[in-house]
Amino acid sequence: MTETRNKTDTRPQASTATPEQGGDPALAGIGQAMTRMRLLIGRRFIGRMALKRIGTGLELSDIDAIGVIKRVAPHQEVTVGAIAEQMRIDPSRGSRIVADLVRQGLLERAASQEDGRRSIVRMTAAGKQVLEQIEEIKRELIIEATAGWPQDDIVKFATLYDRFTAGLEAQLDQFEQAE
Repeated sequence: MTETRNKTDTRPQASTATPEQGGDPALAGIGQAMTRMRLLIGRRFIGRMALKRIGTGLELSDIDAIGVIKRVAPHQEVTVGAIAEQMRIDPSRGSRIVADLVRQGLLERAASQEDGRRSIVRMTAAGKQVLEQIEEIKRELIIEATAGWPQDDIVKFATLYDRFTAGLEAQLDQFEQAE
């Protein structure tokens, strides 16, 4: 049986070769790079570097909570429950993290405009400043990691990495809907 493929689709196809046949070396390389990236993420390299450089009393979970607010707030009101869900932690732990960030002046609670009985969480000016510092450190690390790359490669990588990540996110959505 022959496989029909759209000639304009340049995405690599899943290899039907067995491991003994070597499979697709490009896909194997992507898998190996993913493993290395997962290990870097697991070691929380960027977050630890940011905490060290900005010298605040923050913890990695605080950075995670601030990051959730940054990602979720443009699309919906952010509640403690939404933060806990996104961080995949218990709601009581999410509540403690938020309470600590409120005490530090990085977050504030407000009444929901959609439902006045609900409490939402948003960043204060100080919280936005910390987020900007963290993002600047991340930019510096990316600049250092891509030093010496031609600008065209950086643009291609950004596009391809985003497309790859979107493909994985779509697979995650399908997986979670099937559960």
